[in-house]
Amino acid sequence: MDDNAQEVLIREEKTGLGSIKIADEVVKIIAGLAATEVPGVVGMSSGVVGGIAEMLGRKNMSKGVKVEVGEKEAAVDMFVVMEYGTRIPDVAARIQENVKKAIENMTGLTVVEVNVNVQGVAFAHEGKEEEHRVK
Repeated sequence: MDDNAQEVLIREEKTGLGSIKIADEVVKIIAGLAATEVPGVVGMSSGVVGGIAEMLGRKNMSKGVKVEVGEKEAAVDMFVVMEYGTRIPDVAARIQENVKKAIENMTGLTVVEVNVNVQGVAFAHEGKEEEHRVK
Protein backbone atom coordinates (compact mmCIF):
# COMPACT_ATOMS: atom_id res chain seq x y z
CA MET A 1 0.00 0.00 0.00
CA ASP A 2 1.49 3.42 -0.90
CA ASP A 3 2.01 6.08 1.78
CA ASN A 4 -0.89 8.27 0.64
CA ALA A 5 -3.48 5.49 0.56
CA GLN A 6 -5.61 5.14 3.67
CA GLU A 7 -6.84 1.76 4.74
CA VAL A 8 -10.42 1.95 5.92
CA LEU A 9 -11.40 -1.07 7.94
CA ILE A 10 -15.08 -1.74 8.30
CA ARG A 11 -16.76 -3.89 10.93
CA GLU A 12 -19.88 -5.63 9.73
CA GLU A 13 -22.77 -7.06 11.71
CA LYS A 14 -25.51 -9.15 10.13
CA THR A 15 -29.08 -8.43 11.12
CA GLY A 16 -32.39 -9.80 9.92
CA LEU A 17 -32.73 -6.85 7.55
CA GLY A 18 -29.17 -6.73 6.21
CA SER A 19 -25.82 -5.66 7.59
CA ILE A 20 -24.54 -2.76 9.67
CA LYS A 21 -21.04 -1.50 8.89
CA ILE A 22 -18.95 0.70 11.21
CA ALA A 23 -15.59 1.96 9.91
CA ASP A 24 -12.63 2.16 12.30
CA GLU A 25 -12.41 5.87 11.42
CA VAL A 26 -15.86 6.35 12.98
CA VAL A 27 -14.70 4.77 16.25
CA LYS A 28 -11.64 7.07 16.21
CA ILE A 29 -13.79 10.17 15.75
CA ILE A 30 -16.16 9.13 18.55
CA ALA A 31 -13.18 8.59 20.88
CA GLY A 32 -11.57 11.93 19.93
CA LEU A 33 -14.76 13.89 20.49
CA ALA A 34 -15.43 12.14 23.80
CA ALA A 35 -11.90 12.93 25.03
CA THR A 36 -12.08 16.63 24.16
CA GLU A 37 -15.38 16.97 26.07
CA VAL A 38 -13.51 16.31 29.32
CA PRO A 39 -12.56 19.50 31.24
CA GLY A 40 -8.78 19.89 31.34
CA VAL A 41 -8.17 18.45 27.87
CA VAL A 42 -6.85 21.12 25.53
CA GLY A 43 -6.74 18.93 22.44
CA MET A 44 -5.50 15.83 20.73
CA SER A 45 -1.87 15.29 19.79
CA SER A 46 -0.64 13.54 16.67
CA GLY A 47 2.50 12.52 18.55
CA VAL A 48 5.93 13.96 19.05
CA VAL A 49 7.25 15.75 15.97
CA GLY A 50 10.78 17.07 16.35
CA GLY A 51 10.49 16.93 20.13
CA ILE A 52 7.32 19.06 20.24
CA ALA A 53 3.86 17.60 20.55
CA GLU A 54 1.88 18.67 17.49
CA MET A 55 -1.55 19.75 18.68
CA LEU A 56 -4.58 19.22 16.49
CA GLY A 57 -7.79 21.20 16.41
CA ARG A 58 -11.34 19.94 16.10
CA LYS A 59 -10.97 19.32 12.36
CA ASN A 60 -8.79 16.26 12.93
CA MET A 61 -10.61 14.42 15.70
CA SER A 62 -9.45 10.99 14.51
CA LYS A 63 -5.79 12.03 14.69
CA GLY A 64 -4.20 11.33 18.03
CA VAL A 65 -6.36 8.22 18.38
CA LYS A 66 -5.44 4.65 17.56
CA VAL A 67 -8.01 1.88 17.71
CA GLU A 68 -7.98 -1.86 17.41
CA VAL A 69 -11.49 -3.04 16.66
CA GLY A 70 -12.55 -6.67 16.63
CA GLU A 71 -15.97 -8.10 15.93
CA LYS A 72 -17.32 -7.22 19.39
CA GLU A 73 -14.51 -5.45 21.26
CA ALA A 74 -12.33 -2.38 20.86
CA ALA A 75 -9.11 -1.09 22.40
CA VAL A 76 -8.21 2.59 22.21
CA ASP A 77 -4.95 4.56 22.56
CA MET A 78 -5.42 8.32 23.09
CA PHE A 79 -2.69 10.97 22.70
CA VAL A 80 -3.77 14.18 24.45
CA VAL A 81 -2.55 17.60 25.53
CA MET A 82 -3.80 18.74 28.93
CA GLU A 83 -4.26 22.16 30.47
CA TYR A 84 -1.59 23.27 32.92
CA GLY A 85 -2.76 23.07 36.52
CA THR A 86 -5.12 20.12 36.12
CA ARG A 87 -4.56 16.93 38.06
CA ILE A 88 -3.43 14.64 35.23
CA PRO A 89 -4.47 11.27 36.77
CA ASP A 90 -8.00 12.57 37.45
CA VAL A 91 -8.43 13.99 33.95
CA ALA A 92 -7.03 10.81 32.40
CA ALA A 93 -9.51 8.68 34.37
CA ARG A 94 -12.38 10.90 33.17
CA ILE A 95 -11.13 10.51 29.58
CA GLN A 96 -11.15 6.73 29.97
CA GLU A 97 -14.70 6.74 31.33
CA ASN A 98 -16.07 9.17 28.74
CA VAL A 99 -14.44 7.42 25.75
CA LYS A 100 -15.57 3.97 26.92
CA LYS A 101 -19.15 5.16 27.47
CA ALA A 102 -19.36 6.99 24.13
CA ILE A 103 -18.01 4.12 22.03
CA GLU A 104 -20.14 1.50 23.78
CA ASN A 105 -23.32 3.59 23.54
CA MET A 106 -22.87 4.60 19.92
CA THR A 107 -21.47 1.39 18.38
CA GLY A 108 -22.47 -1.48 20.65
CA LEU A 109 -18.81 -2.58 20.88
CA THR A 110 -17.34 -3.52 24.27
CA VAL A 111 -14.33 -1.32 25.07
CA VAL A 112 -11.71 -3.46 26.81
CA GLU A 113 -9.13 -0.71 27.36
CA VAL A 114 -8.55 3.00 26.90
CA ASN A 115 -4.88 3.97 27.20
CA VAL A 116 -4.28 7.69 27.75
CA ASN A 117 -0.90 9.08 26.71
CA VAL A 118 -0.28 12.66 27.83
CA GLN A 119 1.89 14.26 25.13
CA GLY A 120 2.05 17.77 26.53
CA VAL A 121 0.75 20.48 28.82
CA ALA A 122 -0.62 23.76 27.47
CA PHE A 123 -0.78 27.07 29.31
CA ALA A 124 -4.32 28.36 28.85
CA HIS A 125 -3.69 32.08 29.50
CA GLU A 126 -0.12 32.46 28.26
CA GLY A 127 -0.94 35.34 25.88
CA LYS A 128 -2.93 37.29 28.50
CA GLU A 129 -0.11 37.09 31.03
CA GLU A 130 2.31 38.60 28.50
CA GLU A 131 -0.11 41.48 27.89
CA HIS A 132 -0.18 42.29 31.61
CA ARG A 133 3.62 42.25 31.86
CA VAL A 134 4.08 44.62 28.89
CA LYS A 135 1.86 47.39 30.37
